[in-house]
Amino acid sequence: MAALWRRRLELRGFETSLAERAVARVRGSDRARLQHPDIDLAKCIGCGACVRECPEDGVLALAHGQAVVVHGARCVGHGRCAEACPTGAIALTLGDLSQRTDLPALDAAWQAVGVPGLFLAGEITGFALVRTAVEHGRQVAAEVARRVREAAGPRPVPAAADRPLDLLVVGAGPAGLACLLEATARGLHCQAIDQAATVGGTVAAYPRGKLVMTQPMDLPRHGRLSRLSYDKDELVTLWQELVARHELPVATGTVLSRLDRRSDGAFVATTDRGTWVAHHVCLALGRRGTPQRLGVPGEDLPKVAYALLDAAAHQDQAILVVGGGDSAVEAALALAEQPGNRVTVSYRRTAFARLKARNEARIQQAMAARRLEVAFGTVVAEIGPHSVRLAAAQPAAAPVGGGPADANQTGSSGSAGAPGGASGGALPNDLVFVFAGGTPPFPLLQAAGVSFDPADRPPPAPVLDRGTGLLVALSGTLLGCLALCWVRVSAADYYDLPLAQRAAADAHAWLRPQGTVGLWAGIVAVALVVANLCYLLRRQRIGRWLPGTLQAWMNLHVATGLAAVLAAVLHCAFAYRGGAGGHALTAMLVVVVAGAVGRWCYAFVPRAQNGRQQELDELQAHTAALAGEWDRTGRGFGQAVRARVEALVAEARLGRSLLTQLLGLVRSQRRLRRELREWRVRAVAEGIPQPEIERVLGLAQRSHRVVLQLAQFEQVRGLLASWRWLHRWLALLLALLLVVHVWSALRFGGVDFAVLGLGGAR
Repeated sequence: MAALWRRRLELRGFETSLAERAVARVRGSDRARLQHPDIDLAKCIGCGACVRECPEDGVLALAHGQAVVVHGARCVGHGRCAEACPTGAIALTLGDLSQRTDLPALDAAWQAVGVPGLFLAGEITGFALVRTAVEHGRQVAAEVARRVREAAGPRPVPAAADRPLDLLVVGAGPAGLACLLEATARGLHCQAIDQAATVGGTVAAYPRGKLVMTQPMDLPRHGRLSRLSYDKDELVTLWQELVARHELPVATGTVLSRLDRRSDGAFVATTDRGTWVAHHVCLALGRRGTPQRLGVPGEDLPKVAYALLDAAAHQDQAILVVGGGDSAVEAALALAEQPGNRVTVSYRRTAFARLKARNEARIQQAMAARRLEVAFGTVVAEIGPHSVRLAAAQPAAAPVGGGPADANQTGSSGSAGAPGGASGGALPNDLVFVFAGGTPPFPLLQAAGVSFDPADRPPPAPVLDRGTGLLVALSGTLLGCLALCWVRVSAADYYDLPLAQRAAADAHAWLRPQGTVGLWAGIVAVALVVANLCYLLRRQRIGRWLPGTLQAWMNLHVATGLAAVLAAVLHCAFAYRGGAGGHALTAMLVVVVAGAVGRWCYAFVPRAQNGRQQELDELQAHTAALAGEWDRTGRGFGQAVRARVEALVAEARLGRSLLTQLLGLVRSQRRLRRELREWRVRAVAEGIPQPEIERVLGLAQRSHRVVLQLAQFEQVRGLLASWRWLHRWLALLLALLLVVHVWSALRFGGVDFAVLGLGGAR
């Protein structure tokens, strides 16, 4: 009953995840704007650790027993999902950037393509996480220091006031300050400028008290910042203290107007306070740039603002917030919490499109409680001294890829009746806050030579297989097997005797299960089983106090499971006996075999095929998507390989029983590998480029797996159902039998712990 009830809850969870995924597709929030988790379903075991670790709600969920990306647009690159995955099935990668014209073309060192010495770091590169910006700045400073050191030779030229700077940093936000701190730590002749009156960049413009989500990171010349979130004022205060403590050369209130290059390769930065000459420049600029204006009458009135610094300063006022992104919603909620405020949100869309989950929940609650009103499908038509007039918005297509105009259109779904102003009437108003995004400094960058053409971007680095760590676990098991064989051979005179004759042997006192070696082996076996089960605890939130990564615990789970069998075999003196101990050993062997088979099954067939968790039409849709990829080559190579893959699937026979299904999969995989080797040799002989060979053969492996699943759907479903049943329920039986065996041994087995040399009574 408990198992059936748990299964029902699991299926309900899958249904909820699939429904949310469908909603995300309708809104467009399923597509990542930049970074997103790439899930290898051949490795994913559906433990849910990635879902629990992701700080951005709704990015990941479990469906069909495996992790899926739901709201990819909410991913900002924390990377905690990849760190938490026990099998290395997740890696952060970039989405499809082929149509993105709002991202600069940069090489691996964050240098602008075609402009040597010009680097970009932080938010302007498209990465929004504070930790990422800090790492960008540190890497740029390290690269510049390396180049300066190589150019100077063994005797560096001392810094002089009239000598060009080694590095000019434009922007004093997280990336710029980290770059400046690292540069000064490496002895570079450097300078930073920023158009704002204080350091902090985009973070300094956040409202007072706003939490900044980040990750543990190392700040140059300061040390470790270990918390997951910081108050905005904490970070700005820290940066100001670092500037003062290390006497960093920062010129605030300095606006860069143009960046030119001299004939000798040095950059000339022209600002409203003079010029700087530098051999290297790091543009650590934000993407918001100049706030986007509405272009309506009355926008120049003093009551119109484009940022909210302190919500508590506004009370007993009628306030209009323009925009539907996270910034607008957070500002509206903060203002609505102040006494006497009457807040209205004007948003041109009919529903919030890409809000973070927590902001979505809060705005929905506020709307339901009528703490604020939302006028969907409206725009500001006119701003008066004491009122505003809203008008119906014209449908507009969202920009490709989540560019600047899309920045404040992130959100959820919802519905609310528009207030009276939506139909053309005037709304009483004291303040207007506009969060319509900003105009990024792209013209300045383009004038400096930075390209935004997708064709100029280097191809993305392939997602490398980090491995599962099983090699270490299996290597340790191999050593244990060799040691066990050595014990068996060296004491063959005892172990070859029948059980009835062993008691008369001299070695019986220490090789029998209650003897020194046997008892120690039994204790080790029990300890290994307990350690093995600790992996299940570490997977849950309550087990986070256990040290080490979840992937390390998964490897420990495998290693301890195998090692426990070896220790148990030594404990029973290489002889099977009846009773709870013998049954526990049998269950242990079956569990280990089922686990090994299951790991291979996951590598070949994702868990998504099990039972009703996978529908045939989903497999057919996947097959159709793969079919489109074959046609990208005009050489006929891809089509020939595809035809052979389909022939291999047609020839495959999995059978009905568990054993025949496993043997059928093994035979099918062996034939596929042999065919791929032959095709690789043939393609090289025909002069086909290596990248095309790798793409087609990789596609062949994926297609073979999916098409075989489709053709042998029922057999695959039965295979996974069988092995999961064996592994899960026999593991529970093993634990129960082990408890009975230990209890009966202590109660009736005559165990004397004195043989261990530790003292103790019978």
